[in-house]
Amino acid sequence: MRRAVISSFRTARRSAFRKVIQRSSLFSRAENVLRPFSSSARRYSATHQAAFMRLPRTPLAIVGGLGAIAAYVSYKGPSLQQQSVPVRSLTTDAPTASPTAPVTSPVTTHDRKALVVDNDQFFTGQIVGDGPLAKNTDDRGRKVLEMMTPEQATERLRKNEESFLVGRGRGVVRYDVVQLPSNDPIEDDKAEKIVEVPNTVAATINDAPSSDWMFWGVFDGHSGWTTSAKLRQALISFAARELNTTYKAALSNAKSPFPDPASIDQALKSAFLKLDHEICNESVEKVFKNPSKRLGAELLAPALSGSCALLSFYDTTSKTLRVACTGDSRAVLGRKNPKTGKWFATPLSEDQTGSNPNEEARMRAEHPGEDHVIYRGRVLGNLEPTRAFGDAAYKWSKDVQEQIRNKFFGRAPNSLLKTPPYVTAEPVVTTTNIEPSKGDFVVLATDGLWEMLTNEEVVGLVGQWVEAQNNATSPAKSSSTAWLTSWFSSGNTPSAASLPVEKGGNMDKTGQVSKGQKQPNDQSADTPIRQQQWQIPDPHSASRFVVEDKNAATHLVRNALGGRDRDMVCALLTLPSPYSRRYRDDLTVEVIFFGEGEKDGNDGVVRMNEEATAKRGDTDMKAKL
Repeated sequence: MRRAVISSFRTARRSAFRKVIQRSSLFSRAENVLRPFSSSARRYSATHQAAFMRLPRTPLAIVGGLGAIAAYVSYKGPSLQQQSVPVRSLTTDAPTASPTAPVTSPVTTHDRKALVVDNDQFFTGQIVGDGPLAKNTDDRGRKVLEMMTPEQATERLRKNEESFLVGRGRGVVRYDVVQLPSNDPIEDDKAEKIVEVPNTVAATINDAPSSDWMFWGVFDGHSGWTTSAKLRQALISFAARELNTTYKAALSNAKSPFPDPASIDQALKSAFLKLDHEICNESVEKVFKNPSKRLGAELLAPALSGSCALLSFYDTTSKTLRVACTGDSRAVLGRKNPKTGKWFATPLSEDQTGSNPNEEARMRAEHPGEDHVIYRGRVLGNLEPTRAFGDAAYKWSKDVQEQIRNKFFGRAPNSLLKTPPYVTAEPVVTTTNIEPSKGDFVVLATDGLWEMLTNEEVVGLVGQWVEAQNNATSPAKSSSTAWLTSWFSSGNTPSAASLPVEKGGNMDKTGQVSKGQKQPNDQSADTPIRQQQWQIPDPHSASRFVVEDKNAATHLVRNALGGRDRDMVCALLTLPSPYSRRYRDDLTVEVIFFGEGEKDGNDGVVRMNEEATAKRGDTDMKAKL
């Protein structure tokens, strides 16, 4: 019977996935090899698979309930002997008969589901019985797991969420944060800091005693976590130090006590470049002076791995938000149109990858005559981001790389390496005037989110969340939602059947802004690559989304993973590393809400928002440097 069950599964699987493969344009006709479906997961090509974590070559669509699945559960009967009960197909309500099943009493069936991982796709089916799975692989080596329940999935989604209420009365009222690992350990990191700046450093308005510099950063690591951890520790401090020097210098200016915009931008750029110089160059000087492999492992680790960085800097005096972007993490502004009651999505950064025409043109101008400086959308055919911290293999000369390889560790230099450095940590800085009284908000996220949702969907989802919180809780009942009231005091209320967002604010991985138009049958025109990978039936339908979380960042992640489709959410969260990496990246999301705040709550204190923060001990998802 067991063989018959497996045979049935194999037959259904073959016919179904022939259709999936025919629909998926994953093959390279020129070389007859499979390329990574996701352009961002991870950063390196298959030619360096021994040295780098990468996306397997054939990620296909998620399929549920195709035939019977050869997974088994065990339980203790009256004689305390283990009995095998087969998995039931999702296509029928009747359990498959088993010659070994006990006949003395009926088996109680619960809504339990199995997840079978088979290389580049996975399948779901229902489990019959009360016992645990008898084994974690089947006879073909496929990994068999019991899928999370919706309650367990929610617990995992909220495990690392945090929310803070900012009672300083200076333009920011709240920010929500969440992280969800896919790699083990997670390669993303983050940092937030509010610095009170006295008037001896920065000029103030109306004789105010001080102003605030507020920083939020998300760091998308690759080939390890050490570079992103270094950015968490040091980048904001480097930025604050450079800004301090710039603002102090402006106070002596008789014409204006404020620095000019170009000087502030340059201060942020200098901070990025000085930190990367410390990571990639000063570390080499130190280990060459003291050639210890132990010291080398400690100092060179952040240089050998890499990380994108997205740092936002808000000056409460000028009400300007600067976003410094190195890599392909993204910041998007949500601003409400009072006439329509909807928000408009405005990208505040541009994805800096080899697929971006602007970045490709810059790279070719800096390295004339090198045809492979950008090859297949990647730097020297391997690295996707054109700007990053670390990634010293694209910055060190061949001589330095050979010395490090001989004295310590490492790999041979890329054969295409001619005129390094190819990759820079210098950010592109944008400036935006914030209007706190109108309820502006900004979403910062690593590219794992933007692979799943468009800019418009993200802004619309936050707007949907704000509306739901406002309708559910009155200001008198909860101080954490009191700041929401003024956002909906005027203007039209969007229909619940659609996301409250206006069209025209989407941006793809190349940095091109879409106007919401596409050719017939051209799903890729404005559909994120993970939605294409998962074969979402109706990716443009707002019915996919749901509001279940008190934390706005968690709300975004839940809907990125499937939203109303609970089976998809549970399946994607059940997959362990490294299997999960084929379907989703590490996720780090921050949502910053601007506003005037309540007068009674402006006591200068930043409080933990308990209802939107995970209740956990002092734990961390990964080791610290």
